[in-house]
Amino acid sequence: MAYLRIGGVDLYSEVAGKGDPVLVLHGGFCSLESLRAQSDALVPDYQVFAFERPGHGRSADVDEEFSYARGVADTLAYLDAQGLGPVHVVGYSDGAIIGLLLALDHPERVRSLVAISANLDPSGFVGSPEAADANVLDALRIAEGRTADDPDAERMHYERLSPDGPGHAEVVLAKLLRLWTTEPRIDPAELARVVAPTLVMSGDHDTIRPDHSLLIASSIPGAQLCIVPGTTHGLVTERPELVSALIRDFLRQHTHQA
Repeated sequence: MAYLRIGGVDLYSEVAGKGDPVLVLHGGFCSLESLRAQSDALVPDYQVFAFERPGHGRSADVDEEFSYARGVADTLAYLDAQGLGPVHVVGYSDGAIIGLLLALDHPERVRSLVAISANLDPSGFVGSPEAADANVLDALRIAEGRTADDPDAERMHYERLSPDGPGHAEVVLAKLLRLWTTEPRIDPAELARVVAPTLVMSGDHDTIRPDHSLLIASSIPGAQLCIVPGTTHGLVTERPELVSALIRDFLRQHTHQA
C-alpha cells in the first residue's frame, strides 16, 4: 500500500495504468472501492490517480471537521505531490463537489470534469427544501432502497479498511452529517466561469433531485447531462458498466484537449 503525506497526514494513494492522467475522487463515507469498476475501466487507456481523504477508506481521520475547502486543498496538494499538471477529473458525490470547486477556482488543473451526483447546496437533496432540516443519512438510505437493518456496503468497507477501527464510523458519519447539512454553498451563476468540458451525471432516483442536476448542467457552458435510468445515489455500483462506458466515451471526446 502507498501513502503520501498530504496536509500533515498520510493519505492512501493508488496509481495505475498509462496515458493521459485521470484523477478519481470518491464520495463521502466511501473508499476507492466504490469507484473500483470505473477506475478499472479507465486503466487500459489512462493513468488513473486516486487517493482517500482523511477519515475515509485506509486514511486515518483527523480531529478537525470535514469541509470541501479542505478537500480541495488536499486534492491540489496531491496533484502537486504526484507532479501532475492539468488532469481529467472524475468525481462522485462529495468528490464531484470537490471537482466542481476545482474547475471553478483552479481551472488550470482541470482538463475535463465528470461530476456524478453532485449538489450545489444542501437544498439539492430529495425532500430537503431547507438545508438545516435535512436528515441526509436517512435520505441516502431511503433513496438507495435500504431499510435501517440492511447491510451498508460502505460501512462494511469502512470496518474492513479503516485504521481507526470500526467503532470510529459513527464519528465520521456525524461529521459528514454536519458537512452535508451546511455545505456546499455554490452559486449556480458562478458555474458560468467553468471552462472545462463537463459531464453532469446522476440517477433518476438519486438523492440529488433531477432538477438540481439539470440546474448544474445548464449553468456550465456546453455541459452535458446524463440521468442514468433505474438508479439511485448508488449508480456507480448499480450500473457500473453503463456508468463506466459513459465516462470513457466522454473522456475520449476530450483526451487530446489541453
